[in-house]
Amino acid sequence: QVQLVESGGGSVQAGGSLRLSCVGPEVIIRTYCLAWWRQAPENEREGVVRMSASGTSKYYIDSVKGRFAISKDISNNTLYLQMNNLKPEDTGMYYCAASPDYRCTLVEAHTTYFGQGTQVTVSS
Repeated sequence: QVQLVESGGGSVQAGGSLRLSCVGPEVIIRTYCLAWWRQAPENEREGVVRMSASGTSKYYIDSVKGRFAISKDISNNTLYLQMNNLKPEDTGMYYCAASPDYRCTLVEAHTTYFGQGTQVTVSS
């Protein structure tokens, strides 16, 4: 059973920053396409950013471009999401996710593993 475990969520004021972490099996962090998803209350889960296994291809949705940054540290089996200049509309449960690298998209049907999530709340 593959486990992805997120941490780093919390409550911040608008304009603040958070860094989310996701620890997973070494083979997943190293060889899978990795992504961050989020789900706001009463909304569907949406893909926010994805990164190819090599780390050379990254895609951000327009609403987070220039504010969020995805990265990974293979030496400690961890995926990160640095979130700066947070806005109230960024509020939601954030999930890390993994999919086979040949299906590196933000399509939920292509995603093999999701973590349990970490809550981010941004107040105005």
